[in-house]
Amino acid sequence: MPHDTYHVLGAGGIGVALGWCLQRAGADVIVVDAHPGKVEAGSANGMTVVGHGTEHPAFVAYDEWRPPADACILLCTKTYDNPAVMSRLPDRSFLVPVQNGFDPALERRNHPGEGIASFVSECLRDRPETRITRPGNLHLGPRRDATEAERQRIAALGVALGAARLFSIELVDDVRPYKATKLMYNAAISPLAALAGIDNAELLTDRLARSLFFALLQENYAILRHAKVPLARIGPFHPKTVSRILRTPGLASLMAVFFRPSLRGTYCSMAPDIATSRTEIDAYNGHLIRLAGEFPCPINRAAHALVHRVVSERLVPSRAHLRRLADGLPGGTLS
Repeated sequence: MPHDTYHVLGAGGIGVALGWCLQRAGADVIVVDAHPGKVEAGSANGMTVVGHGTEHPAFVAYDEWRPPADACILLCTKTYDNPAVMSRLPDRSFLVPVQNGFDPALERRNHPGEGIASFVSECLRDRPETRITRPGNLHLGPRRDATEAERQRIAALGVALGAARLFSIELVDDVRPYKATKLMYNAAISPLAALAGIDNAELLTDRLARSLFFALLQENYAILRHAKVPLARIGPFHPKTVSRILRTPGLASLMAVFFRPSLRGTYCSMAPDIATSRTEIDAYNGHLIRLAGEFPCPINRAAHALVHRVVSERLVPSRAHLRRLADGLPGGTLS
């Protein structure tokens, strides 16, 4: 098998963490980004994971990037950038997305594998310097019936990423249940935290935010079960157990006390996007709405619509949006 040169597309929190690990493992790494400041800073000073040091991969501006036909490309951009990226990728590119959300166009590409990160990595906006604000794993594996050569290439990527020990690698036989479970959480956290302009911990302290968060988690789980989507455990509990906890009066609020400290100071990836013209709401809640079909999903539909309104009208994130969301739901939805 040929030695891979890894093209890390997107120098955000995940892209910097992955590129840093690969470079530390001695791999050939090219980091690609559209932000001129990040490319300039990375070329001059390298990429840094706070508390772990600096590595010096090659940096290339996105407009100047020419991916080789059989390159191994780690897609670490936001899903709304996928159409532009995929229009430039040769058909033979070995694509490994490490993204949140479900992009229908990307799904149709039929790439062999994906990665799902449960750690949180928050990168500076103007240079490739990131901080791991919440530890976790990277689940890595095929997303379809992969050939033996494809599986070996995915496994080799896992070995290279794991050598730096920045996070744990879990090689799995099928990454799709992990991706679906991550969506269940992200599609509850991201719209609420982004609309309110709060960190993730405040979803468990603010009474209204907590009520909406728990209800949205339950609705997300119900949609995925209705659609017969397999789920896997990410974190301490399997989604089935999470649903049982949420249905037990008082138990979820009690357990929230213990989870709040690990979420304090962490922010959802949609938070910086809410003030721009694009978010990943269609890849999160939009995907769940598509899965639901005629199955009731009033909170997802309301959250999806409200995020689009806040973005299109350039409204400022505020807890008042959560009250507006709750007031617009059918009676008994949050009971």
